[in-house]
Amino acid sequence: MKLHEYQSKAIFSKYGIPIPKGRVASSAIEARQIAEELGGRVVVKSQVLVGGRGKAGGIRLAKTPKEAEEIATLVLGMEIKGLPVRKVLVDEAANIEQEIYLGITNDRAARRPVIMASSAGGVEIEEVARMTPEKIIKVHIDPLLGLRDFQSRDIAAGIDLPRENWKEFAKISIGLWNAYAENDATLAEINPLVITKDKHLVAVDGKMIIDENALFRQAVLAEMRDLDEEDGSETEARKYGLNFIKLDGQIGCMVNGAGLAMTTMDIVKLFHGEPANFLDIGGGANSDKVAAALRIILSERNVKVILINIFGGITRCDEVARGILLALDEVKPKIPMVVRLVGTNAEEGIRLLADAKMITAITLTDAAKKAVKAAQKNQEK
Repeated sequence: MKLHEYQSKAIFSKYGIPIPKGRVASSAIEARQIAEELGGRVVVKSQVLVGGRGKAGGIRLAKTPKEAEEIATLVLGMEIKGLPVRKVLVDEAANIEQEIYLGITNDRAARRPVIMASSAGGVEIEEVARMTPEKIIKVHIDPLLGLRDFQSRDIAAGIDLPRENWKEFAKISIGLWNAYAENDATLAEINPLVITKDKHLVAVDGKMIIDENALFRQAVLAEMRDLDEEDGSETEARKYGLNFIKLDGQIGCMVNGAGLAMTTMDIVKLFHGEPANFLDIGGGANSDKVAAALRIILSERNVKVILINIFGGITRCDEVARGILLALDEVKPKIPMVVRLVGTNAEEGIRLLADAKMITAITLTDAAKKAVKAAQKNQEK
């Protein structure tokens, strides 16, 4: 789950990371009032969960409160990469002398977090990694020990940070690590961390991504979710505890178990089909949950056929069949459905579906072939 800049910086501030004075505004008049409080010279920044806001005109400098109001009027009416700008952050403008990148994320290969810093701040770190990787200093963090002082000093030396800023940099680095670890983040990033004209460090931008699987213990952060950024189907799926990701294909997939779902998608592609989604109904799914999953898949216009692949271990196949029939009564789909039920109460499940005129399959290979064929036939109509 992504956090907005103003949300991320508020968290950073709690961990002792210096941020500019500023507040969020939902209207141009409010932006002007904030600019007046801050002394007039401010930066008006669109709050949308995409990169490239500056290039799209969503971040602008205002020299007066009136100019801040005019800019906010323009920015609040914008769409950036399809997302509407509903709020702007009005921050006190910093007198920047140098820009630095500082971020912490998970290094899956090393199986531990990694802190990265670069003297090439203010630009996309992916571009720096591609063009000048030697400018990025990386240090792995032992999650049991946390970021150590000597590691912060090594990073500061590695990016040629002025020695007078090392103590302040160490405080910010450790604060960023604590923010990352205590909030179950997968990314905590300051880009740029600036050295101001008066030789202090300030985080003028901030970004955090929170691990979705940890939101059950991060109730405050869960309330910060921006639904504008999410596909409506994914929002609906979360209400029922379904793992759903929308894709661009024509074969809707409903599977129990993440591994089996990935395998199903792989085999669909092996036979030259394209999955329309990843959908894991999980173990022990009851009929209501199955019905909700089917409704979500059927709401997507690009879906030409549905492939249901259930391995009944914890999940009972007869419960899945009842959920399918429940959804059919409500939605009345006009597209073909391929069903493979194997495992607990599979015979009962197949019997329940016998009158529903569905295409059945015994093996996953057979099911995938039939789904691809049905999708191609339906596409030609």
